[in-house]
Amino acid sequence: MRCLYLSFTLTVLFLGSTACEKIEGPDNSTTASYDDTPYTLNHGSLPPPPIATDNLLTEQTVRLGRMLFYDTRLSGDNTISCASCHNQANAFSDTAQFSTGILGFKGGRQAMAVFNMAYNTNDFFWDGRAQLLREQSLMPIQDSLEMHETLPNVVAKLEATSLYRNQFIRAFGSDEINSEKISLALEQFMNSIVSYNSKFDQFLAGTASLTPSEQRGRRLYFQEYNPFFPDSSGADCAHCHGGANFENHTYANNGLDIFQNQTDLGRERVTGNPLHRAQFKVPSLRNIELTPPYMHDGRFNSLEEVVEHYNSGIQPSPSLDITLENTRMTGLMLTAQDKLDLVAFLKTLTDESLSSDTRYSSPF
Repeated sequence: MRCLYLSFTLTVLFLGSTACEKIEGPDNSTTASYDDTPYTLNHGSLPPPPIATDNLLTEQTVRLGRMLFYDTRLSGDNTISCASCHNQANAFSDTAQFSTGILGFKGGRQAMAVFNMAYNTNDFFWDGRAQLLREQSLMPIQDSLEMHETLPNVVAKLEATSLYRNQFIRAFGSDEINSEKISLALEQFMNSIVSYNSKFDQFLAGTASLTPSEQRGRRLYFQEYNPFFPDSSGADCAHCHGGANFENHTYANNGLDIFQNQTDLGRERVTGNPLHRAQFKVPSLRNIELTPPYMHDGRFNSLEEVVEHYNSGIQPSPSLDITLENTRMTGLMLTAQDKLDLVAFLKTLTDESLSSDTRYSSPF
């Protein structure tokens, strides 16, 4: 039996499980009613995100999405959840190079971090094969390498519990459970995960100071590359990782492999355009310290390796980003101290509160 301890200390028993779950929220022994109270999205000094008007956040739907995100019943053998590969302690990413599914198979790409998804404007996954976050949310469930389950089976599992029937009433006004509602709830919860409280954010707000090394790294990060004046040349990171969310809503080939060695077609797999070969989504660098390993294939284990790649390891390719092509012959010309300072600045983008924020933690 599985016991569920509600916030009002009510115990509800489920068949088929031995784990105890602590569910926060209303007493599920009472009649549930629809509640469309808007969810207050705190985004700090970041601009308001462009939430889809057909799925505006409500307290009860975000709560439902949070429950689903952490529920192992979404997998074929009831052993893994979305959170298994998107761990809150690691900014909702996976520190394994490739995540392991329920059958022991490894995925083909490194799990992307799940935060600030509401700011995303250019599709989802490394190759952008899902146009909407709600579409993305259902794909891992059905992927044979990941959760290896069918949507009808997931619906049947949830329908068997009064906990979920009641929560769907609160979120959607009906106890009917279907894959569309599941996807909308998961989208809402992921859109609610906003990272905005890094040391750099605090520095911009005037409530924290950067060390001399972090300050030098900041200058290098935002300074443009200039081969004619090496002493004042920067790393030009902001060209691809700029703006409030430290990304640029595009796909890019960042020179990991020469053309002949490009086995993962990246964006080309989706568009069919050879010019998109080996192009991958440019991710946010917020919380980059918490999300190793790095790149779409997790080939780099440290930020030092990442910086050195851009400093001296760019490989030629027809689809290589033009800005990186311009640096390829000379590299970024970073000194050993430059590289240390740049890594120091990247670590100021870590939001220490994200990994312990109870709004995003498991409700079970």
